[in-house]
Amino acid sequence: MEEEIDIILESAEESMRNSIAHLEKELTKIRAGKANPNMLDSVYVDYYGSPTPLGQVANVSTLDARTLSVNPWEKASLEPIERAIINSNLGLNPQNNGEMIIISVPQLTEERRKDLVRQAKAEAEDAKVSIRNARKDANDEVKELEKEGMSEDQAKGVVGSIQELTDKYSSRVDAILVAKEEDIMKV
Repeated sequence: MEEEIDIILESAEESMRNSIAHLEKELTKIRAGKANPNMLDSVYVDYYGSPTPLGQVANVSTLDARTLSVNPWEKASLEPIERAIINSNLGLNPQNNGEMIIISVPQLTEERRKDLVRQAKAEAEDAKVSIRNARKDANDEVKELEKEGMSEDQAKGVVGSIQELTDKYSSRVDAILVAKEEDIMKV
C-alpha cells in the first residue's frame, strides 16, 4: 500500500513539474521587448526541402539588449532563414547584410504590453488547470485504493499531501507569472 501511495504522489508531482516546465517554455516565447535568442525557437527554415529548426542551421545570439544576430552555418541559407523569420508572425523585421541577419527588436507599446500580460495570464491559467487535473487524477487513484482496502484516515492523509503539492505548484505558477508581468511592463 505504501509503495502505491508513493507512486501516486510521485506521478502527481512529476505531472505538476511538467506543467511548470511547459509554462516557462511558453513564457519565453512571449517577448518582453528585450532581445532573447529563445524568441526564434519556433522558427523553422526550409533547409534542403525539409523544415528544420533555426537553431540547427544557424547560430542565434544577442548583440545587445535590442538586437539579435543570426549567423548561418552556410551562406546559401541566408535567404531561406530571412524568409522563415518574416513568415513566422513574430513581428520581427530581419536585415540581411550578406554575412548574417540582424534583427532589431522593436520597443513595445503600452497596449501591446497589456496584450502580452493577458497572454501570459492565459498561459499561467492553463498551467494551473493542468496542475488541478494532476490533483484530480491522483485523488481518483486514492479513491480506487480506498475501495481496495486503504483506511479512510490514510486516504485523507494522502489527499492532504496531494493538496499540499497542488498548493505548492500553484503558488510557483503565480510567482512565475508575477515575474513575467514585471518583465513585460518594465519599459
